[in-house]
Amino acid sequence: MEFNAVYHQASDNFCYPISEDELIINIKTGYDVKKVNIILGDPFAAGILGGGQSWNGEKEPIVFKKRLKDQLWWTTTVKPEYKRLKYYFELITEEETWYYFEDGFVSDQQMHLEGRSRQCFVFPWMNPCDVPVTPAWVNDTIWYQIFPDRFCNGDHSIDPEDVVPWREKGKVKNEECFGGDFEGIISKLDYLKDLGISGLYLTPINEAPSNHKYDTTDYAKIDPRFGDEETFIYLVQEAHKRGIRVMLDGVFNHCGYFFGPWQDVLEKGPESEYFDWFMINQWPLDKRGKASKKKQIYTFGFFDWMPKLNTNNPVVRKYFIDICVGWVEKYQIDGIRLDVANELSHRFCKELRTRIKEINPDIYILGEIWHNALPWLRGDEFDAVMNYPLGQSIKDFWIDKSLTNEDLEYTINRCYTSYMQQTNDVLFNLLDSHDTKRLRTDVKNLDEYFAQLAVLFSMPGSPCIYYGTEIAMEGGYDPDCRRCMPWGEIEAGKYKERIQKVSDLIHLRINEPLLKSRNFHFPNEFAKYPRVIQFQKVGWLDNKVEIIINCSEEDVEVPMKGEILFERHYIDSTLLPNGILMRRLKEECNN
Repeated sequence: MEFNAVYHQASDNFCYPISEDELIINIKTGYDVKKVNIILGDPFAAGILGGGQSWNGEKEPIVFKKRLKDQLWWTTTVKPEYKRLKYYFELITEEETWYYFEDGFVSDQQMHLEGRSRQCFVFPWMNPCDVPVTPAWVNDTIWYQIFPDRFCNGDHSIDPEDVVPWREKGKVKNEECFGGDFEGIISKLDYLKDLGISGLYLTPINEAPSNHKYDTTDYAKIDPRFGDEETFIYLVQEAHKRGIRVMLDGVFNHCGYFFGPWQDVLEKGPESEYFDWFMINQWPLDKRGKASKKKQIYTFGFFDWMPKLNTNNPVVRKYFIDICVGWVEKYQIDGIRLDVANELSHRFCKELRTRIKEINPDIYILGEIWHNALPWLRGDEFDAVMNYPLGQSIKDFWIDKSLTNEDLEYTINRCYTSYMQQTNDVLFNLLDSHDTKRLRTDVKNLDEYFAQLAVLFSMPGSPCIYYGTEIAMEGGYDPDCRRCMPWGEIEAGKYKERIQKVSDLIHLRINEPLLKSRNFHFPNEFAKYPRVIQFQKVGWLDNKVEIIINCSEEDVEVPMKGEILFERHYIDSTLLPNGILMRRLKEECNN
């Protein structure tokens, strides 16, 4: 047996409560393992620990599995009668059987040695307050990310002196301000509602000198270039009237150069009451702008004008948590996205969650983390993270033509076995953002563009599109990905067909519950076509929605069956190159 391929621990994404009564148990094995049984029971079924008892559990098969690149992921759900569980595994290959305990592997012969210890896995107690809970509404939400300065200018009376004329085409610069504001967003709420949007994610709106506002000057003040507090409160109210939630961006890892406490430090040095608000290692700082490179101070990246905030300091934690409380209470927002979330102290994240969940238990806390984020997703910090690994994996499949449908299966399964299921339900799924190249710039073929969106809208979690995605807007790396929305061309009907196609995908996601489901598998019925994607979302009574996408350069025969929900180039039971077919398999449902 491939012993090195086997892994389990009685915690995190391998063993966790999905509810107060049910426990999810997962185990990884190599492909040589053909069958897995779990032997389980109550830890005290034969007496107390150390009492000379002989414990024997009940054997149950683990039948569900997903394929990873080098391993199998086996999963089962159990209901411990007394809220606690003791267990081990029986692993069966074609040639042998081994038993897997917390301290390693035991042969059949060793299992029968009298007096030999069995160091079983144990889940001690399913405390209800330890069950990870995420806001259910997020799974039903279609997000739309807005970079306010470039979305729509609705109130020219608040344009700053350095505003430049709205540019419908061409690249933009970081230093340019185009005057996008809250009134502009309000004026487009009906457009967003018709598109199918039910959540707005706004990049920072607090006062800052830049157009991106990630260099905050005043966390308690809305930037006057966008409007005032009354206008923003009205924006939230109008969004809520249309069933649209609102999420703000919190920049608490670092501040801007002109943040009051940092200016006080620059003036007074170690005598400043705010000196410990920042991570300063040596004073005075190099005036040539190399302080971060010399480790005199920690900053965001190596940008000396964005000093890193010390969220280890309880005074700093309280200040910024109070800021968030103010946002929730005053503005009635529905979510907070934390910028550079993986550099915040875990204590800050835990205290923040406790405080704002007391005000609104249903608020959504999202972290910007680009890598595996399990340490932040144990139920006491964030509800979810931005699912960049999924988006990158989807895009890689179209960029790297050597990848097969099996490769895509492996990488998608990796994304959804990294966390608990309740986390998977609310992962923030995206293909591009203000921090990346736009999808359209990487994908010149519109068929491939819509195919990637079809995958995005079929995955568990909560999909987000970046403003302009609905028109296949182009844009390279920052700042080119932050171009102005071309409302003149949109209103002239130039992008009508593209908008309709994206809207169709969005409304299919809204109206078809299975597309939101965490249950999916890859039947691999098109194995001879390595560039044909096929996966199914599975519901009760074998009800299925099937997604088939042909990414090859040849026609692929796809039998006509079920109810077609969405198609692109599906003609007379033939899926043409770069075609999409999404259908409900009614026939199988009735079997």
